[in-house]
Amino acid sequence: MNGNWIAIGTIDDIPLRGARCVKTPQGKIGVFRTAENEVFAIEDHCPHKGGPLTQGIVHGKAVTCPLHNWVISLETGQALGADEGEVKTIPVRNIDGHLSIMLDSMLVAAE
Repeated sequence: MNGNWIAIGTIDDIPLRGARCVKTPQGKIGVFRTAENEVFAIEDHCPHKGGPLTQGIVHGKAVTCPLHNWVISLETGQALGADEGEVKTIPVRNIDGHLSIMLDSMLVAAE
């Protein structure tokens, strides 16, 4: 994957079991922190009706959409349970608490 790592802050900027929204040329990206301090990044819209996933409840390695309670895996972007759909996952790295996400180089260049 060709891309650029973009610094987005520190892990302490995101509360445990919480999220923040990062606006990018690729669209809104949700960055989520689990109770175990794992960090995941996915598109910040539910595949059902486009609800803002960063306003949902983080539990385990999933987030529940605040609009219609769809549960989305933070690892795969797939809807869980009987629901069907998915969002794109975004590579994220945590180096000594400093977070970066990888954006497609073509989209970053267009900024």
